[in-house]
Amino acid sequence: MDARQIRGLQPMLARFLKRFDDCFDRRDTRAHLSVYVKGQLSDLPRKSVEPIALAADVPVRTLQEFLSQHRWQEDLARDRLQQIIAKEHTHAHSVGILDETSFVKKGDKTPGVQRQHLGTVGKQENGIVTVHLAYAAGDFHCLVDGELFLPESWARDRMRCREAKIPETMTYRPKTEIALELFDRARAHGIHFAWLTFDEWYGGKPAFLQALEGREQSFVAEVPRSLMGWIDPPRVTARPLRRRRGRGRKVPRIVAGSRPARSVEHLLWWHAVMKEQDWQRFRVKDGEKGPMIWEVKHVRFHLQGADGLPGPCWHLLVARNVLDPTEIKFFVSNAPPEASVGTILLVAFSRWRVERCFEDDKGEVGLDHYEGRRYPGLKRHLILSAISYLFLARTNQRLRGKKIRVDGLPSPHRRVGADSLVVAGGPRVGTAAGAHRPTHRAGPAPQCLCSSLPHQANSPTSAEHGHQIDTDSRL
Repeated sequence: MDARQIRGLQPMLARFLKRFDDCFDRRDTRAHLSVYVKGQLSDLPRKSVEPIALAADVPVRTLQEFLSQHRWQEDLARDRLQQIIAKEHTHAHSVGILDETSFVKKGDKTPGVQRQHLGTVGKQENGIVTVHLAYAAGDFHCLVDGELFLPESWARDRMRCREAKIPETMTYRPKTEIALELFDRARAHGIHFAWLTFDEWYGGKPAFLQALEGREQSFVAEVPRSLMGWIDPPRVTARPLRRRRGRGRKVPRIVAGSRPARSVEHLLWWHAVMKEQDWQRFRVKDGEKGPMIWEVKHVRFHLQGADGLPGPCWHLLVARNVLDPTEIKFFVSNAPPEASVGTILLVAFSRWRVERCFEDDKGEVGLDHYEGRRYPGLKRHLILSAISYLFLARTNQRLRGKKIRVDGLPSPHRRVGADSLVVAGGPRVGTAAGAHRPTHRAGPAPQCLCSSLPHQANSPTSAEHGHQIDTDSRL
């Protein structure tokens, strides 16, 4: 970035923040928005209220009150953020990613703090957890929404909640319910997700998957190896099974004598369809040490629902790391039958985008620097951090001067291959990658399915490298 571009950021930021003017009734309160966002975008080593206020020559108490006490419409600010994303960053192949992050905290006053597993440090530690929804489209990604996970110990102690200004209506909810609320809110404000993806903790909850299916949202979910279901679904009957004593079995029910549901790991190693199927290799990523190769098996699969009955027919993908065959991942997707293995795999390996959002939002904006003791301040901090990050992402995209490239990721509601796939730096591929294939065997993936998206499993640093998924018989 040169000096001219740096000077140009001030008016750009002023124009961007002006779009949130109607969230503030008072001019003096509105002025603090600019102070806080500029502080988050600055090079301050610590971006909590005190250093931001001191750097801007603003009374610390005033900025603290702006965050936790002054009257302004933070919900409207969040809604405006989502409306901007929906209107100006819409993309036919967008991916939504649900995930959570955590912040280590000392003491017992931060809303929601307790000793719990924190993914940030990978162990039990004192801290808070927040659930987030990210949006990725082409070479752009940002955080759309976030909410505090309130532990049961807090929800039961209403006196403690009142001291932290946590609303009486806010109670303990599983993270899956929070995730659905974030998703519903984003869709209500016009954000369209061609796909949704998330890790195995969320993917291991059949009720959550069925809730997304009921919302007609296409998803690719990593699932635990213990997830239960069938490749060959049993018959279901409405006839009650009479017993000599007691009541008959509830209906509908699985026909007596049917094969029971099995875990996806059991199906991989013991079901004839999976055992007889050859592994198909894909180049998932070009890393610093060379290409990372995963091999895949694919079948159609019926998830066992909460009622014990087989659900709708979905895709089941098993991916094995060629360099480390002990690393095996399982994915299910409700994509249409004609969706290609390559397409589903590309979505499945897109979760690095939310990890990159967390890394940048913490490292560049100060997402984890909140030091207040009140929930309204934490909620506003999450919203303001998302606003700051959105400006950062938009500016980064604009200064790079790159157009959003087609990533080879078709809409789940269209036939894959109906449009030519654009290979970065290469020719068009016009083959019908998503032609319908027999359910007992995984057909060939696209000749070359490339993406402008990088991929990383855990470390954001690998985002510097190109992400592509190729099939190649020579691998």
